[in-house]
Amino acid sequence: MAFLEIRKLTKHFGGLVVLNDIELNIEQGEILGLIGPNGAGKTTLFNIIVGVYKPTAGSIIFGNEEITGLKPHKVAERGIIKTYQANVSFRDLTVTDNVVIGHHLQVGTSFSGVFFNSSTARKNAEKIKNNTAKTLKFFGLSHKQNELSGELPHGYQRLLGIATAIAAKPKLLLLDEPITGMNAEEASFTVEIIRSLRKAGITIVVVEHDMKVVMDLCERIVVLNFGKKIADGSPDAIRGNKNVIEAYLGVD
Repeated sequence: MAFLEIRKLTKHFGGLVVLNDIELNIEQGEILGLIGPNGAGKTTLFNIIVGVYKPTAGSIIFGNEEITGLKPHKVAERGIIKTYQANVSFRDLTVTDNVVIGHHLQVGTSFSGVFFNSSTARKNAEKIKNNTAKTLKFFGLSHKQNELSGELPHGYQRLLGIATAIAAKPKLLLLDEPITGMNAEEASFTVEIIRSLRKAGITIVVVEHDMKVVMDLCERIVVLNFGKKIADGSPDAIRGNKNVIEAYLGVD
């Protein structure tokens, strides 16, 4: 059984078919690229996996459990975390606060424990403080820790979005355009960060429009076009696939 299995997944918005009978396996430990022209259904697929949308038909299996239609917080509790195209979620909070918030899914302290300042709450707070400092250092954000996240340059905001997701300790990380808008130096650094996360045991799926990055980073690439899967293979196989070339370049 694959790490995550998507079976005959279909999504309609009114009369519009956004995803049509998608079949996809994600293997544990891989970096999978998910590509396709604008409007192909990539972000919609991500949003169905994490519970933002319910599918019209089909199923999603994570491990041995069907998670189809679970609420987003329930999906996140199981270890599936998604970053967003909007960079950071809490623009009026500091860089540190954003990463602290990311820890909330893996902390078991009750509300009463926090209210009464229990020993468990104090230990968890200290653990989060230490882990946040390590995370910021890993992502090269320590020198920005007290700045408002919404005032960061674009590249740093992208990194902070990933850092906040990592604080939740994902098993499966869905990266929605992590490189888009970065300069060459920022993109190279982020690619190495993603590779390091995979080495740490996190399975990763990347939606990205920078084809050079996708080809260099991913061992396997899945291509969507008009809501259908049209290719699934190695970068070399995708590079020479006639259907993929037609989807991106059009047909005379």
